[in-house]
Amino acid sequence: MNKNKVLKYSLLTLIFAAGVFAGKLIFGSHHEHTEKTAAESESQVWTCSMHPQIRQDKPGKCPLCAMDLIPVKSAGETGGAIDPDAIQMSEEAIALANIKTTYIVADGSSPTREIRLYGVIKPNERSLHSLVSQTGGRIETLSINYAGETVRAGQTVATIYSPELLNAQNELLEARKMASSQPAMLAAAREKLRRWKLSDAQIDEIERSGKSSAVMPLIADVSGTVVAKRVEQGDYVAQGGVLFDLADLSSVWAVFDAYEADLPYLKVGDKVDFSLQTLAGKTFAGKISFINPMLDAATRTAKIRVEAANPKLELKPEMYANAVVYAALQKSSDAILIPRSAVLWTGKRSVVYVRQPDTDAPTFKMREITVGEAVGDNFIVLSGLKSGEEIVTNGAFVIDASAQLEGKPSMMNPD
Repeated sequence: MNKNKVLKYSLLTLIFAAGVFAGKLIFGSHHEHTEKTAAESESQVWTCSMHPQIRQDKPGKCPLCAMDLIPVKSAGETGGAIDPDAIQMSEEAIALANIKTTYIVADGSSPTREIRLYGVIKPNERSLHSLVSQTGGRIETLSINYAGETVRAGQTVATIYSPELLNAQNELLEARKMASSQPAMLAAAREKLRRWKLSDAQIDEIERSGKSSAVMPLIADVSGTVVAKRVEQGDYVAQGGVLFDLADLSSVWAVFDAYEADLPYLKVGDKVDFSLQTLAGKTFAGKISFINPMLDAATRTAKIRVEAANPKLELKPEMYANAVVYAALQKSSDAILIPRSAVLWTGKRSVVYVRQPDTDAPTFKMREITVGEAVGDNFIVLSGLKSGEEIVTNGAFVIDASAQLEGKPSMMNPD
């Protein structure tokens, strides 16, 4: 009986000891975890992704917008020594602030500038001609009755009654009678009629028939399209009076307005492809033949003239034309391009944030750069960056605000 009691008490003692050991293991571990969590919480800084000036030592809501606060950094994320001027952020803060980065790559190509031009089609002024009356008189008939008609060289466009021309023909007939004794007089009479644009065939016919006429045809010496009609039947015209304005539309001008900021990238001889609203899907090509050296004071533009062939007469004067010119920036070969969104501006300075390599947590440092011309949505970097570096392209202002609050160099306080 005593032996059984001893065994019973021994078994109870072992069970009690095992329970004490298990309780210490469980509750002791929980206490250590609680202390560790509290220590980590004390070392964290919480902020608002919309209002980075809010800084708290524990999670909660932003007092300005009621958004959940996000951790900025913790002691476990430092990953070793970092540059004292750099700003470090947690992965959560990076995601919530939508901070994006990209690597800079110089591919060795020369960047181009996209220049958009708007203009209208105009007649080629070199092909403009005026049909004039070589003698004064009255217009008896007109063969051309409206603008837009086509005139061919050698075509009779009108007839004119001219007393002066009648007298010149009579002089020719009289000189013809004395041709054997005074050949110079005949030559002078023929030359007078030639100066009034009568052809040798017409003059020969007058000599052969021996008859003069007060009504003579006016014959076109060039071909083209009638741009303007200046006379009506029955009008009196003086010598040299304009009857019709003609234009040869087989070659036209596309005249564009170029802003003064784009003028340095355009030069005579550049090829230009343009399209018209009325001829969708078709592209026409030409070369810049002239750049007006004078700017329009009101629009701050200069006229750019592009000559284009128009064999099918599809390009009609006063049609609207749109052109895009990709001008190569030849002085910027192997240039580094960065997005506009990456650059923060403050007065004359421009800065970007560069991600620091070999850090466990995202770490960024401000760097001042020099930018050149704009190329589409990018800037050419003249100095301050090199190929292979990683820069912030979205959310740079959030990082800069954090740097300002921590008293580190920022766009407003570079020192």
